[in-house]
Amino acid sequence: MTMWKRLQTAVGAVALVGLMAGGSAAAFAESAADIAVREAKQYAGTTLTVIWEAGLQSLDPLNFSGPKWEELTGIKLKVVESQVNEMFPKMMQEHRAKTGAYDILNVVPAWMGDLVRAGALEPLDGYVDKYGYREELADIGDVYRENQMRIGDTIYGFPDDGDVLILYYRKDVFEEMGLSVPTTWDEFYDTSKAISDKHAPEMYGAGFMRVRGLLHYFYQERARVEGCKFFDAESMAATINGPGCVKALAGIVKDNTTMPPGVEAWGAIESLAAFNAGTIAMTQWWPPVGRWSAGYGTDTEALSWVPPSVVGGKVGYALPPGGHPQLAAGFSMSVSADSKNKEAAYLFIQWINSKEISLQRVQLPYALRDPFRKSHFESESYQSLWPDAKEYLATLQAGAVTGLLDLSVINTFAYEDALGRGLQAVMGGADPQESLDEVAADWDKVTEKVGIDKQRAAYKQWASKPNAYPN
Repeated sequence: MTMWKRLQTAVGAVALVGLMAGGSAAAFAESAADIAVREAKQYAGTTLTVIWEAGLQSLDPLNFSGPKWEELTGIKLKVVESQVNEMFPKMMQEHRAKTGAYDILNVVPAWMGDLVRAGALEPLDGYVDKYGYREELADIGDVYRENQMRIGDTIYGFPDDGDVLILYYRKDVFEEMGLSVPTTWDEFYDTSKAISDKHAPEMYGAGFMRVRGLLHYFYQERARVEGCKFFDAESMAATINGPGCVKALAGIVKDNTTMPPGVEAWGAIESLAAFNAGTIAMTQWWPPVGRWSAGYGTDTEALSWVPPSVVGGKVGYALPPGGHPQLAAGFSMSVSADSKNKEAAYLFIQWINSKEISLQRVQLPYALRDPFRKSHFESESYQSLWPDAKEYLATLQAGAVTGLLDLSVINTFAYEDALGRGLQAVMGGADPQESLDEVAADWDKVTEKVGIDKQRAAYKQWASKPNAYPN
């Protein structure tokens, strides 16, 4: 008898004892994943179409969850890959055309409000109760569950990706120099400068993403930590050019002087490569850097592009200065309101998001879904993946309490585009106050076009969420 067969026999014996003792409900309780599989079998032969970010993200449904779902239920999964900046327009276009092209949507939480107002997302509360999923939703990290799942009181998506921009730092360098992890941005500047003064050009104090399309995440975080508010909640006049907002941007410019030359044009790959090569002592990034800098999964073919790490075992993890990391995109799983297979589509997202299956997915070395459930952070299997994984997960869990939401109002893209232009100008040498004055003027034009009353209601809904602004 194989070990697996012996385990099945043992589990069966325990279940029988439970039944005989009057514990049948506990012994035979189905998990949310089991319920989804059982109910989905009636749709065997169906094909569900899901839109997913292209690249590493899509390797999850292509290589793991899609084939596993088909094996369990007989339902095929068709994956439509798209660049992340093209996903929202494609979803809206398909909804307006009523094509029913997608059954399942990967939704960046900042898009959820616009998609709901357009009628593109299916309300999920009825399905949640019908298929016994509400209890498992309580296991999702507070910041994701309370901020990225509902519009108003209605569930429109299941948070499925714990994106949070934490600070990575060189423990050995900090110990050698007697440094403490910075808890304010003033301390960050002093720490980064001290390291650069001693070690540059071989190693600089820090290196962050500054390129347009990414900098706005870091800016939104830091600005709010400095007391910035995006709008006046009553008049809806843009206040993105207020004192705290300008202070944050001026601080970013000042920090650049402690970083490698040319950092103003750095994207994600430049900062990752520099950190793994040991040429910067601090960076702020999404969770994968914690895994990749330790070498986890980088021996797989899909991750052959990741720069080799020379800092394994030397990396510490911390919340960024101010203690409120930006959640920075992430994904929720939603059902298209235009799907012709809504029940089957719902059952798939319950299954893939469940405690059991999601734990397997966030440990895939080649995929980019990051831990988002309390049970992920506390998982002994995850904590054992590399020597410092327990500390890494504890930091992610802290970020899942205090993290800050991306701005999400009506036509968020237009506000982000204007902000991106202003930030890029400052990286090119423009004055922070003057650039943010221009951004504020552009924001006011967008608000007028949307309608002040409509935007006020959308902003108040967003700003009322627990993690819109620091407490």
